[in-house]
Amino acid sequence: MNAPFHQLADAILAGTPATPEDALAVLRADDAELMSVVAAAGRLRRAHFGNTVKVNYLVNLKSGLCPENCNYCSQALGSDAPILKYSWLSKDETLKQTGAGLRGGASRVCLVSSGRGPSTRDIDKVTEMVVALKEEYPGVEVCACLGLLKDGQAQRLKDAGVDAYNHNINTAESNHDNIVQTHTYADRVDTVEKAKGGGLSPCSGLIAGLGETDEQLVEALFALRELGSDSIPVNFLMPFDGTPFENTWELSPTRCVKILAMARFVCPDKEIRIAGGREMHLRSLQSIALQVANSVFLGDYLTSEGQDAKADLEMIRDNGFVVLGSEEDLAQQAREPIDPAIRQRGAGTDVVPNA
Repeated sequence: MNAPFHQLADAILAGTPATPEDALAVLRADDAELMSVVAAAGRLRRAHFGNTVKVNYLVNLKSGLCPENCNYCSQALGSDAPILKYSWLSKDETLKQTGAGLRGGASRVCLVSSGRGPSTRDIDKVTEMVVALKEEYPGVEVCACLGLLKDGQAQRLKDAGVDAYNHNINTAESNHDNIVQTHTYADRVDTVEKAKGGGLSPCSGLIAGLGETDEQLVEALFALRELGSDSIPVNFLMPFDGTPFENTWELSPTRCVKILAMARFVCPDKEIRIAGGREMHLRSLQSIALQVANSVFLGDYLTSEGQDAKADLEMIRDNGFVVLGSEEDLAQQAREPIDPAIRQRGAGTDVVPNA
């Protein structure tokens, strides 16, 4: 294997980190080289994660009515997207939603709330939920995503049993002010550092398709490497109607695969998670993306519907992978295509979720 991308994989496996120039070469590879890129990045994926796929499940604790003006977000200040809006779920409803995800095969539950950041009372609510979750599901990993943290809040979450904290940098520092003005890039980095300081595993990623340049995508990934993010969700912009990015379509399936592969080359031993927008943008290349990424969200996202959970588990099985921590038969019913849609079920409604 002497192709350039395999040479890069050889060097990384031997202990030489990828450079920004390497990352740009991956991102700018000709589509004819796509499978060579995937094969090389896949060697790194298998070296660190074998044939496992980590399955994550989102529970949206509080939806909409956010005072921040993130231009990509359907929950942001000024957004007219027709999403579900509701205040905090009860502890019992949170347990119910979590159970649906765990029965669907998830091992990690991400508890998310809209807003700038949690108050002391919000932390009280979440810690009570987490204690109950850990009692009912002792083996579950819990990741909290509550916005900007204040001093001491990460430690309180850790003490209650939270394992990780998600706070995405979303884009390069040089592009940040183009997508949000109500908080700074430094605010986001500070929260990731607070999470680490409180003993929580840092989870931070990005959104591709926000008008960034190739160089800015590389900048963001190297910032995540520098931050020491243990898990890196890679989201692909979903241009919701009613948001400033509603008519922004910059991504192709092959570019999305290259972005994921670039993340693997830059952060070879980190959890690379295919996150929001994968059904819309990767489309038929979702299974190819699993060859370089090792983690997915099951079912729905915060305000949009995801692919049916049975189809996700079938995709994992059909590509020779197994769900991390599970030995059960993953055979499911035949996959049916589902168009991305605004979520109108599960948390915040009386309708059963699709997990």
